[in-house]
Amino acid sequence: MSKHTVLFELGCEELPPKSLKKLRDALKAETEKGLKDAGLAFDAIEAYAAPRRLALKIVNVDGAQADTQKRFDGPAKQAAFDVEGKPTKALEGFMRGQGITVDQVSTFQAGKVEKVCYLKDVKGQSLDVLLPQILQAALDNLPIAKRMRSAASRTEFVRPVKWVVLLKDNDVIDATIQDHKAGNVTYGHRFHAPEAITLTHADEYLSKLKAAHVVASFEERQAIIDQQVKALADEVNAIAIVPADLRDEVTALVEWPVALRASFEERFLAVPQEALITTMQDNQKYFCLVNTENKLQPYFITVSNIESKDPTQIIEGNEKVVRPRLSDAEFFFLQDQKQPLASRKEKLANMVFQAELGTLWDKSTRIAKLAVALAPITGANPQDAEKAALLAKCDLTSELVGEFPELQGIAGTYYARLEGENDEVAESLGEQYLPKFAGDVLPKTKTGTTIALADRLDTLTGIFGIGQAPTGSKDPFALRRSAIGILRLVTENELDVSIEDLIKLALAAYGDVLKDHDKTLADAVAFLEGRYRAKYEDQGVAVDVIQAVQALSPKSPLDFDKRVNAVNHFRDLPEAAALAAANKRVANILAKEAAPEGAVVEANLVEDAEKALFAELAKIAPQVEPLFAAKDYTAALSVLAALRAPVDAFFDGVMVMADDADLKANRLRMLAQLRDLFTKVADISVLQH
Repeated sequence: MSKHTVLFELGCEELPPKSLKKLRDALKAETEKGLKDAGLAFDAIEAYAAPRRLALKIVNVDGAQADTQKRFDGPAKQAAFDVEGKPTKALEGFMRGQGITVDQVSTFQAGKVEKVCYLKDVKGQSLDVLLPQILQAALDNLPIAKRMRSAASRTEFVRPVKWVVLLKDNDVIDATIQDHKAGNVTYGHRFHAPEAITLTHADEYLSKLKAAHVVASFEERQAIIDQQVKALADEVNAIAIVPADLRDEVTALVEWPVALRASFEERFLAVPQEALITTMQDNQKYFCLVNTENKLQPYFITVSNIESKDPTQIIEGNEKVVRPRLSDAEFFFLQDQKQPLASRKEKLANMVFQAELGTLWDKSTRIAKLAVALAPITGANPQDAEKAALLAKCDLTSELVGEFPELQGIAGTYYARLEGENDEVAESLGEQYLPKFAGDVLPKTKTGTTIALADRLDTLTGIFGIGQAPTGSKDPFALRRSAIGILRLVTENELDVSIEDLIKLALAAYGDVLKDHDKTLADAVAFLEGRYRAKYEDQGVAVDVIQAVQALSPKSPLDFDKRVNAVNHFRDLPEAAALAAANKRVANILAKEAAPEGAVVEANLVEDAEKALFAELAKIAPQVEPLFAAKDYTAALSVLAALRAPVDAFFDGVMVMADDADLKANRLRMLAQLRDLFTKVADISVLQH
């Protein structure tokens, strides 16, 4: 069968840069699916995307579907022919329906019955017929929130379509896609090469466009940008900040990337660099430069879509645009300093945190009380913790945070430093919001840890206290994320405290603002304990490991964490599967018949296997006791792994449910002792192997 190279290009007005990559990938995926569903084999699809085009090159695709046979079933053979072998009425009706004569009738075996049928040859459709339908269906299925219609055209797309190319090797496939007749004419760069380009073969696409100042491959443009940005940063001994989203967006804005370095006045470096970086990245799509200490440098890189004969003009134009933006940030920063942080509490007293829980100043005073109570647990200085808590929300009323909301906390740190606060207090104002997302860093200072914990505990307890617990889709206070933050702050700082004690401290800070302390305590504790699964699954821990620990309901997150790590380590040991199975067996036996009180009576041990297990238990128990006491669960389970052989031998050679009551009681006691050793860590009987 003939194989072909196909090129499809959809030329448009400038496509939305934030979704260009997504559109390209979806077009490729939908087309692949369409070709597979049609039974057209191909080697590969290369997908291209630039501001004014989406394109696909399909390599070695079949020229047509394979010919097939379609079977149409008729009556049973017995009912189709009479005794003389002539067609019956039933068969004549079938033949009339299919438009065939008796010599075209075949038979086939349907289970135990032989039936008549007609095998019709179906010619495979050609690529030229199928491909336009596949491509149009792919375009119709693209993930576009808002479609546009252009002029008289009835079909819609994300942007008005200007031209369509559809080539099979050298030939144009006769098709109309998005109301445009397909041809072999494309267009180059809007300014450098706006004239029409005729493609004589599907393989010429990339090279002809490159000659017309268009790099059609998204990855290739991105690599050019990366390389140019690095070279410009190296020239001034700096490192470019290149967030992935911004990098993709800039790649989607240009057809012919030309990176240029510009500069701004050094006086702006006195402004919090986060504000300058935010405004340059978000508003101007610039890459900022920092030194090895992560301090902002007075430069930025812009990626132009034009290779200018006079690049200084473009550079100066960008410098002129950025200056007023930086001046605004500087103005807000200087305005804010006219009023000390602590004096902003009046404004906080007018900002509602939550209608039933009061203002942000009410929240600040509660956090301060809670922070002092948490200080002995976190090891923070109580005076620092209290002061930081009272300043924590003050920067929310500042001009800088009003303009740049993502600077909450960070602005506070700058202002606290300028006011001469110590490092612990100043740093903690920015750290109170950490971790902001899964896998984010935690506060470095003890005061920051304390405020971060206090803030989350206050919100969680308060929202549960007024009966507004999160539901399936609604979690306006982000309590699920907050809860995982609490668990991380406790476990990763190795704070030895129970969830219950933390909630009780938060309730004490609320006092009689919350009515039902008992219900709130129960609900909030259950919610936090319910987040263990999400937290550990995120880290790649298997569900059965989490369940093995949950079966014991450990009270403290730190203890829970140590047990999870121990079980995770244990399940990789060669003995794990057999011991998990044995524990399951023991659990089942003890569920049916509880072990009688008292110790194992050595005189009642008769079988060698039970004597051996008894001896091993007697040897191991004193070894693991100190490990349990030290909460070194990993070492304890590693020691217990030695029980595998004697336990297996015991189940092979000993009948637990013996007729003799003393023997049976003794064996049940020994199994209870065995189970007790393992459940000091977790219920390993739930491990799946």
